[in-house]
Amino acid sequence: MEKRHTSWYSKFKAFGPGILMASAAIGGSHIVASTQAGALYGWQLAIIVILVNIFKYPFFRFGTQYTLERKHSLIEGYEEKGKIYLWVFFIMNIFSAVINVAAIGILTAAILANILKLTFLSSLTPAAMASMINMLTTIVLVGSLAMMVFGGYKLLDSSSKFIVISLTVATIVAVVIALFKQHPMAPGFVAPSPWKLAALPFIVSLMGWMPAPIEISAINSMWTVEKHQEMKVPRKLAMLDFNVGYFVTTILAFVFLALGALIQYGTGTAIKGASAAYIAQFIKMYSSVIGSWSGLLIAFIAFMCIFGTTITVVDGYSRANAECLRLIMKKGEVKTSHFNIWMTVTVVIAMIIVFFFAGNVAAMMNFAMIFSFVSAPVYSYLNFSLVKDNSRLPVWLWFLSVAGIIYLTGFTLFFLVYLSGILK
Repeated sequence: MEKRHTSWYSKFKAFGPGILMASAAIGGSHIVASTQAGALYGWQLAIIVILVNIFKYPFFRFGTQYTLERKHSLIEGYEEKGKIYLWVFFIMNIFSAVINVAAIGILTAAILANILKLTFLSSLTPAAMASMINMLTTIVLVGSLAMMVFGGYKLLDSSSKFIVISLTVATIVAVVIALFKQHPMAPGFVAPSPWKLAALPFIVSLMGWMPAPIEISAINSMWTVEKHQEMKVPRKLAMLDFNVGYFVTTILAFVFLALGALIQYGTGTAIKGASAAYIAQFIKMYSSVIGSWSGLLIAFIAFMCIFGTTITVVDGYSRANAECLRLIMKKGEVKTSHFNIWMTVTVVIAMIIVFFFAGNVAAMMNFAMIFSFVSAPVYSYLNFSLVKDNSRLPVWLWFLSVAGIIYLTGFTLFFLVYLSGILK
């Protein structure tokens, strides 16, 4: 007899894939990009955050909806649709895996380096900081690999809930306090406009990981399969899990934007790029509102959040790539040893990329986020192609999907034209 999920505890325990998706999302896009958007442009980019979250919603939703209806993952759906769909996803996902794992790993290391600077290494020079970030990235990525090899999905499932809740509470508290604090504008401050071509790369990078790269939907689909193997979750509760996770990421995007707009915007302070220097600014932003005592606590929570994202993407991308190879080779199921090999190879290549960038967090982050946005139209069409002929698909969701593909494709083409130098 199927166990009924009636109590709040049992419902919370049944949550998993949606919260994992939130954990994967609340990383560079929120802590760095959203906060910087508020710090640089105030509330002007709020409309972009709204639009990208709305237009990406269907393609993330399909990861859960399709899996619940068909009892298998989106990746298996690509294979059923045609080998070309599977190969397109596989090739793009391999590239996305190493780029995004490297970017998140180096950001995690930057936060950890700032924690060490706040505690034991206060006299650390910028050059020494860059060298330390490289070393710490290796430790972070190897640590993530070890945790997944020995802890598996259950560790991922349980830890993500704690991490997401902790950062959410801390950030909301900071914003509420900031609302009641006066932050006067610097004399002669002129509000910069984001509606100029020069700001386009920043806007594209903001949208790339907002709320997360679309390929995470396929990974979320596999987490859904894994969750249902662990325990039977009713369809209604599984969809609630997804919607809560997506809603939390969307709200937090605004919360982080608000944090930047309320505390840093218009102060005359130069906003650093997505580097270790900006992470220091980010931590200082919290402590200036909540109190100096909170700096270390916030740094630790932010570290746990980004570290959670690192673990999540190492697992997710590797899980997806292993599944793709299984389907291509027509094997029965992915062996644990094969999954571990994929995680190991992903981490090793990511570390090589990190050392290639030599501690340049900003360059690595921007490249990863822009690539995620440019590839978004492909991933969105792949997901839509699996459900567009489904008679149970609501009309509003069909139209929203088409609008989303048009929006993502149009913005991507506009950006590529900009890169070509035609637009000046």
